Amino acid sequence: MLNKYKLVITILYFIFFKYTCLISAPIKPIIFSDPNKIIRIGDYMSIFEDKSNAISFSEVYKYNYLKISDKKVPNLGVTNSTFWIKFSIFNLSSSNEIMLEVAQPTLNNISLLYLEENGKIKMISEGISKPFDKRVFDNQNFLFNLNIPQRTVKTYYIKLNSNDQVMFPISLGTQKTIFENLIKKDLIFGVFLGSLLVMLLYNLFIYFIVRDPVYLYYVIYILLIILVQGSLQGYTFKYFWPNNTLLAKISIFILPALANISATLFTKNFLKIRINTPFLNKILSIIIVVLILDITIALIGLYRISFIILQLTTIIGSLILFYCAYLIFRKGYRPAKFFLISWSFLLAGAIVFVLKDFAILPYNNLTSNSLQIGSALEVILLSFALADKINIYKKEKEEFQAQTLAALQENTRIISEQNVTLERKVNERTTELITANNDIKRTLTELKEAEAQLVEAEKMASLGQLTAGIAHEINNPINFVTSNIAPLRRDVDILVDAITNIESVGLSEVPNNEKQQQIDDYKEEIDLDFLKIEINHLLNGINEGATRTADIVKGLKIFSRLDEDDLKKANINEGLESTLVIANNLIGNKIKVIKNYGNIPVIECYPGKLNQVFLNIISNAVFAIQEKFDNQPGGILKVTTECDEKSLFVKIEDNGTGMSEETKKKIYEPFFTTKDVGVGTGLGMSIVYNTIKKHNGQIHLNSTQGIGTAFILELHLVLKEVLTDYQSEQN
Repeated sequence: MLNKYKLVITILYFIFFKYTCLISAPIKPIIFSDPNKIIRIGDYMSIFEDKSNAISFSEVYKYNYLKISDKKVPNLGVTNSTFWIKFSIFNLSSSNEIMLEVAQPTLNNISLLYLEENGKIKMISEGISKPFDKRVFDNQNFLFNLNIPQRTVKTYYIKLNSNDQVMFPISLGTQKTIFENLIKKDLIFGVFLGSLLVMLLYNLFIYFIVRDPVYLYYVIYILLIILVQGSLQGYTFKYFWPNNTLLAKISIFILPALANISATLFTKNFLKIRINTPFLNKILSIIIVVLILDITIALIGLYRISFIILQLTTIIGSLILFYCAYLIFRKGYRPAKFFLISWSFLLAGAIVFVLKDFAILPYNNLTSNSLQIGSALEVILLSFALADKINIYKKEKEEFQAQTLAALQENTRIISEQNVTLERKVNERTTELITANNDIKRTLTELKEAEAQLVEAEKMASLGQLTAGIAHEINNPINFVTSNIAPLRRDVDILVDAITNIESVGLSEVPNNEKQQQIDDYKEEIDLDFLKIEINHLLNGINEGATRTADIVKGLKIFSRLDEDDLKKANINEGLESTLVIANNLIGNKIKVIKNYGNIPVIECYPGKLNQVFLNIISNAVFAIQEKFDNQPGGILKVTTECDEKSLFVKIEDNGTGMSEETKKKIYEPFFTTKDVGVGTGLGMSIVYNTIKKHNGQIHLNSTQGIGTAFILELHLVLKEVLTDYQSEQN
């Protein structure tokens, strides 16, 4: 009987409502009949955009500016306007306690307005512009209690504005159903939060073990992802800064920008983008600068502009990172494969989320949580990628351990066999041991010869590097000489012709005054004064070229004493100068050379070997400078000599790349080099060390990575006494 009564009431209401719709606004009411269901009421509303932000409730109520919405979840766009929304509810349920939920926690201001029975306007205000503890309900979404008597129609108005994308998912239900749905949402976010926290703690633990910065970047990225999702869903405002409305507003813009920056920095380190795709690395650096600018724009209050920039950089940056991973994957870099898979989920989620914001896709649980789902999957999959890196480390360690164990077992087997053989053939081995001893001596001799050959090879390699430079240095002044010979020959021929002509005039029988006139005319004809000037200029040029050539040859002669093994007195300044002359083409014109030669005495030494030392150190200095400045100006090579009562000091310093602590420990080891294969032999600094040791001197090394390197060579002024000790040690 009651159901029939409800049906009659419904039919009568529709007849009445349709009739009144022909007279007044064409809005259809929301029929709320099932208290166990939640209904979306977006397409039951009328919406009006107030671009002036000045229209009052009375005007909206009186003149009815509103237009009917046709979407379950209206998308009001990115705007500074105020929106008015109108809807009516016809309560056919068994409950009067109906609740309205607006699931958009980032709305700046939202107010529910309606007329009470006495005609007064009732307004309930919420929004992130209002402290959280002032809310009626302790929830991140906006909740309003609607007390609608049964079988009664009631009309409501909503006034709202926002700084970012205005999506308006509005639902109707009883308190029980609404709160049950909110608990489900909290549970979903809790699962998301728990998953990411597990990944965060796991990767933080890995970072403290391996100390690889890429794990720290990833931990920061996960933390920011948690804060971004918490901010977009209102949890940060609820739990972290409930009374700071300004922070609640700007966090919506700043946290996503910081998350994008951290994602870019992590990816650049994880995929080694700076090495693998240098051009795209520069573009990503520009995107980071744009994101920092976006944060600045948000801080000064230009939220709408900040939101648009953030959306565009998110899309562009995500696509560029995806493209970088694709290019690097094609090069065979294994981590890029994991990144492509994980980033595909995030990119898909971000695209769905943005398309939902622009109303291209419908608003539902999947699209509204797509970014959250994509982020969780991306974080988990990237953690697998980082875990794979641990597996690579583990595999390498296991292989090394297996090789070591196999070598130990082989050594044990060999030792056992040798012990058995030695015990059985002690007497027989006596002769063999003598022979073996001779072989060892011969082997030592061969090793010394091989060492000498290696040193000689290093010398020849150094000379080979400088041959082209020496030829170039000599060729320039020689060209200057040869280019002046032809014009000089021409001028000399003119002078010879002039002498012959003047002689013929002098021997002629014409009067002297006519002879003088003929000679003067001829001198003017050949322009004798200019001829003398030109000859003098050409002779000076030839002299300068010859002098320069002689200086180069002298420097080469001084430097080329590499094979001299005799101890003799030499001028170290002269040796340094000859080395710089030889290395002039290697140094080039981009590096500034500063010479601070002190007033030092000649010392007993092996001059040729010291020249080799100077050349090796200078070559390394030039290489370090070129590595840092890439053949651009700014490099400085400084050579200083000084002495005290006992020792002479040669300091060669540069402002190149410098050395790490590990490199400084190994710098004098034979065959150790930081250069690429085929560029250096690794013997240069070993030769330096052995040569200075042969002089019983010392090498002091001061180097800071990124700043430069200084080698200080300390040599004794008198070498005879200390040389005896060195020779006895070698014997």
